[in-house]
Amino acid sequence: MSTDPSTPRPGRQVPGTVYTTDAVPSRQRLAYWREALSQTFAPVAVAVPDEVCSGTIRTSRLGHLRVATVDGDPMSARRTPQLIAPDQEEHLVVTLVVKGVAGVLQDAREAHLHPGEIVLCDTARPLRLEFPHPFQTKSLVVPRRLLGLEESDLRRLTAKPIRPDTMAGSLLAPFLTQLVDGAATYPSATGVALARHVVDLLTVLIEERLHQQAGDTPSAAREMLARIQVFIDRNLADPDLTPEAIARAHQISVRYLHKLFQAEDVTVSRWIQRRRLQECRRVLARREAAGRTIAAVARQWGFASPAHFSRVFRDVYGMSPVEWRDSAVSAPRMAGVPAP
Repeated sequence: MSTDPSTPRPGRQVPGTVYTTDAVPSRQRLAYWREALSQTFAPVAVAVPDEVCSGTIRTSRLGHLRVATVDGDPMSARRTPQLIAPDQEEHLVVTLVVKGVAGVLQDAREAHLHPGEIVLCDTARPLRLEFPHPFQTKSLVVPRRLLGLEESDLRRLTAKPIRPDTMAGSLLAPFLTQLVDGAATYPSATGVALARHVVDLLTVLIEERLHQQAGDTPSAAREMLARIQVFIDRNLADPDLTPEAIARAHQISVRYLHKLFQAEDVTVSRWIQRRRLQECRRVLARREAAGRTIAAVARQWGFASPAHFSRVFRDVYGMSPVEWRDSAVSAPRMAGVPAP
């Protein structure tokens, strides 16, 4: 790790780098510090009391992830709309306050953090951080694309303190500290493998936090499942009815959607297919179905491929759609019993 304060220049970051203002002339420190923070996290505007600025950033790479320890004097940092470029990869920043206090404002929420508390910030949207006293933080910077979270989920997570007495906080705080402090010592291959596990762990903890916020009690889960099943029935004809589309419509994650359907001992996709087959079977049993093609009925209920529809129909019902239609249409009706 580089420790020479005359290098690195902020624009030339390498794994295991230290940025420090110690050897930077006073009149250049604020610009240097702003650039160092921008290179480590995302472009920001920085303000400090009386233009006095000093600080150190120790940063390392773990595969696609980045970790950083920041020691600094009082300052504020703002990520404004003007600094958010459309072609820029955005990140979720997980920050543990080690020393001092912090104020975080994002998505119309303001959080006040003390040592031992963690906050999540999304660099894709405007953000303001305030450190009124000397501080130290340890941060994990994760590309948003690796987490697979919907925009609505991210907005529910930001600027909400994770306390050390919660499950997420008790697991994440010591893990984050050890990860950040040891990152520079890991061989490259170890860092890449570790990064995958970090993303998995973070995803699980985020899912748990989202469910807690949603009031994920058994009754709430049953109510959500019932709403989703009604939604599926109303949209069976849409060939683009996928787990991703269903989760997006209900502002939940795909992972949680699959968890809800575990109670039905069936996958989401299998449930959709089952309901489509049931509707096709019902339509084909009507006498007026004699004049319709199998492909037309399949398309009516969201099957894009008639061949696939015929195959799964036979697998489930033991006969082809044609055989079912012909047997149902030709069967005698009892008086007073309506047609299906």
